[in-house]
Amino acid sequence: MAVYTHVSAEALGEFLKRYDVGELVSAKGIAEGVENSNYLVDTTKGRYFLTLYEKRVAADDLPYFMALLDHLAAKGLPVPPAIKDGDGLEIQELEGRPACLIKFLPGVSISHPTVAQAGAVGRALGDVHKAAADFAPVRENSMGVATWRPLFERCGRALDDIEPSLYDHVGDALDSVEAAWPCDLAHGTIHADLFPDNVLMRGDTVAGLIDFYFACTDIRAYDLAVMHSAWSFADAGRTYVGDIGHALVSGYGDTHSITDDELRALSVLARGACLRFFLSRAWDWLNTPADALVTRKDPLDYFRRYVIYTGLGDLYA
Repeated sequence: MAVYTHVSAEALGEFLKRYDVGELVSAKGIAEGVENSNYLVDTTKGRYFLTLYEKRVAADDLPYFMALLDHLAAKGLPVPPAIKDGDGLEIQELEGRPACLIKFLPGVSISHPTVAQAGAVGRALGDVHKAAADFAPVRENSMGVATWRPLFERCGRALDDIEPSLYDHVGDALDSVEAAWPCDLAHGTIHADLFPDNVLMRGDTVAGLIDFYFACTDIRAYDLAVMHSAWSFADAGRTYVGDIGHALVSGYGDTHSITDDELRALSVLARGACLRFFLSRAWDWLNTPADALVTRKDPLDYFRRYVIYTGLGDLYA
């Protein structure tokens, strides 16, 4: 989450009149993340999230995301659907941006998960895949493997400003991952961004799964690999925490089957996930406006993870 577009109290107050949510009490911009502008909104009837969509989220994709959240919520999963206004509409416009008012889910994001918490998150991802198996809409992965080399080339030699020789190292990594990328694994609807800050916990229980704005149709096991790369490291990507990684995969297997081929592919899928998030972070690092209320994320955190994965060999083969 982040704030790129500033919303005045007057504009927000008028916006809220479309809903049966009471009157505005307070609103606070949220700086975490890099994709959209987000506010925590308190009214006389409760607490909500307001999201204004920009950067990588295309307005034409919003009906897909809203439909997926409604689908998962209808099956009892802890996801935050958008709230409909008095006319039954979920997608609005505010300050020239597409915008949604979203149900608030209580819970906390954790920085240092326990094995029990990792197992619960793995089970939750399995539940998402199972619940989405009959979700008919399809969306291409806007940050899929085919997009990584073009983004790498757009970053260009400016990568060496982040770290000397980084451009060459990343180019070699891309060559390796592209050559080994699996094409015959099962596809399905995936979250594609299940980082710790997109999971809300209450103790060892998953209370919320949020930020589905990269959700798409892609290799199902890639979703598990994204989660594995996001949760299984400490010290800014310098240390692999194997028991957390194993708990994620084991928990996933408790609620959704995983094939031997998918297990064998997890290593290259995880290395691909590292490159995907390295490249998007590198682009943001090089191009984020200086006046944006946003926390930039260190791209090297993810290239260090890539390097560690290459030394681990086959994770679960």
